[in-house]
Amino acid sequence: MLVNAFTVNPFGENTYILHSDITKNAIIIDPGMMNDVERSHVIDFIANSGLKPKHILLTHIHVDHAASAALLANKFGIDIMAGEGDKMLSQALPEQAKRFGLKIKVEPLEVDQWLSDGDVVMLDSEPINVLSTPGHSLGSLSFYAPQSSFVLVGDALFQGSVGRTDLPGGSHQQLISSIKTKILTLPDETLVLSGHGPYTTVAQERTTNPFLQ
Repeated sequence: MLVNAFTVNPFGENTYILHSDITKNAIIIDPGMMNDVERSHVIDFIANSGLKPKHILLTHIHVDHAASAALLANKFGIDIMAGEGDKMLSQALPEQAKRFGLKIKVEPLEVDQWLSDGDVVMLDSEPINVLSTPGHSLGSLSFYAPQSSFVLVGDALFQGSVGRTDLPGGSHQQLISSIKTKILTLPDETLVLSGHGPYTTVAQERTTNPFLQ
């Protein structure tokens, strides 16, 4: 499985595209693009690479991760999947945009499938395991691809830091528990692909992250 990252919007959010180099089937993770230039960059990459998007997966439903989810779902005729604990956030995207002073138009988000811990999403023959990692938001999820040895953690964990917990549904105690029981238990070499900032590894965060010692 190949991974391409696009850093978008004023928050420097990482949108990821997972895809097979053989079948060209793809999954879009956290499409947070907020203007036409950002959207065109991602859409053009998909078109120029001959990719065939199958799903949109959201690590959580904050506006900086979901602003273009509905647009891409409509464009490609694909479903949106997210954690059920974020159901209230899905309906509050306009209020979220207003809270952060964003001059963008977003509507309440209709999620097609609510995911839970232990669910599996397939990209061709490769499984992507759904891990419930609440704390940044109530419904935050991480997506672990064991065969490709990476985990997409949204805003749960960053290189040398952890996600904020002062937004609705946030809990610092729950976040630390999620990280320690669901992410740091993965193999040491697992790449950690965060919602903002550079990638890291499970081993690096387990041994050096000051918030986890």
